[in-house]
Amino acid sequence: MRLTLGQAAEVRLGRQRAPQYEAGDSIVPYLRSANVTDGALDLTDVKSMNFTPEEQRVFRLAPGDVLVTEGSGSRDTVGTSAVWNADFPDPVCFQNTLLRLRPRLGVTDGRYLAWWARYARSSGQIAAVSSGANILHIGSDGLKRLRITVPSLSDQRRIADFLDDRLARIDRIIAARREQLLLAAHAYDSRREAVFLGAATGRDMQLRRLNCVVQTGPFGSQLHSEEYVDSGWPVVNPTSISRGRLRAVPGMAINGEVRARLQRHILREGDIVFGRRGELGRAGLVTSEEVGWVCGTGSLLVRLKDVRVLSAYVAEVLATSAARHYFRTQSVGSTMDNLNTEILMSVPLRIPSVTEQGRILGVLARVAAEMHATKNDLTESIDLLAEYKSSLITAAVTGELDVTTAGSGVPA
Repeated sequence: MRLTLGQAAEVRLGRQRAPQYEAGDSIVPYLRSANVTDGALDLTDVKSMNFTPEEQRVFRLAPGDVLVTEGSGSRDTVGTSAVWNADFPDPVCFQNTLLRLRPRLGVTDGRYLAWWARYARSSGQIAAVSSGANILHIGSDGLKRLRITVPSLSDQRRIADFLDDRLARIDRIIAARREQLLLAAHAYDSRREAVFLGAATGRDMQLRRLNCVVQTGPFGSQLHSEEYVDSGWPVVNPTSISRGRLRAVPGMAINGEVRARLQRHILREGDIVFGRRGELGRAGLVTSEEVGWVCGTGSLLVRLKDVRVLSAYVAEVLATSAARHYFRTQSVGSTMDNLNTEILMSVPLRIPSVTEQGRILGVLARVAAEMHATKNDLTESIDLLAEYKSSLITAAVTGELDVTTAGSGVPA
């Protein structure tokens, strides 16, 4: 039969957190939106506050309760839910960043209700009854009016058993694919290092011996934090550098007027931008797509003028494990690794002939292409499995799939 959610479950918003509840005679743990992920609870950081005995009777969690996040900055994540299975010593209450769906006795089963809640979020039904500009909030009245297919309790439990089993299998496959992604990344790094180790002998020299310019990005007095805008000329800081490439980071851009006074920091094709803070060894080559971007405060700019050296080769060498080890041992700073121009200019490099540099870059490009192909295949597999999970949940809780006869095709 078809019921409204209000008929199938008691819908209640949690109690507000306030300074007066920080102390009292009845301090108990409570859950908040940060504790709820898609289909699971994260109980690594559970807060506590005072709930009187009367409040505990109202806001206390019971096994089978479904917790739904009441607000989110994204339509895709508003309404994320998980079922409470008394995973923490009783009593535990909940805050008003969560809504509690409590199954009505004799009408709904908690596990079935939890699967329906995941379907309602992924299908956009919960987002449809949410409102707000920057943060979406679920309207409890609208939520109560959502329609839910409610079969018999025995069928609900059968559906929940089916989904528990099938999705656990799919999740194991997804976990294996993600592990394969990590192994592929490690294999790529190993093959990359092997290319340099097997290269022909070259000249060992410091970066300073090459005809190049090394300079820091603009100091804080030259580029103020309030001058950053959401769209404009991208500024390259360490977080903009990933696996040898540069990317624009939202909110890290400047307008043309600010850029005009930072002429010496404007990037040219072939420049190398090196992160001088945090994770050392991030080097990104400026291609034609990034020309005109600006070297940021947390970066160093390397501009090679030596015809004996290819910029792309130096960028690759600066990201090798040997170079990273050198930077870690030479970095300065008490709380964060930090590099200066002197350290970067002193890094030892092995420079073979231009012909050999080109050969090495060609091998590295092939290795990278193979890695990207493997990564794309695994990522596509994970995405397809995630879509299959969603479709399986939808079919089971809407009655499109008879779980008593269905087979999922998922390995045990």
